[in-house]
Amino acid sequence: MTRRPRRNHTPVFKSKVALAAVRGEQTLGELAQKFDVHPNQIKQWRDKLLAEAGDIFGGEKKSVSTDTPIDVKTLHAKIGELTLENDFLEGALTKAGLLSVKR
Repeated sequence: MTRRPRRNHTPVFKSKVALAAVRGEQTLGELAQKFDVHPNQIKQWRDKLLAEAGDIFGGEKKSVSTDTPIDVKTLHAKIGELTLENDFLEGALTKAGLLSVKR
């Protein structure tokens, strides 16, 4: 017996299968045959859809990263430091003859 390679299903496919399971027009076994997916997987997708459906129409939006706030002043200071270093190195390399073309 050969093993089937692991498949990665797209979110569109998962939602299509989960919605079919929520409708209840077919049993999980019938859906499993139709979509070639294990019935337990269909149940997991259906349960996840039902659990997270409320977030779609009124839940709070999740921010990308709430761990650390971005400090703009620190970033500007770092940009200034790097600019000074680049200017210094450009001048030193030009004087040493290692940098002949000015940008």
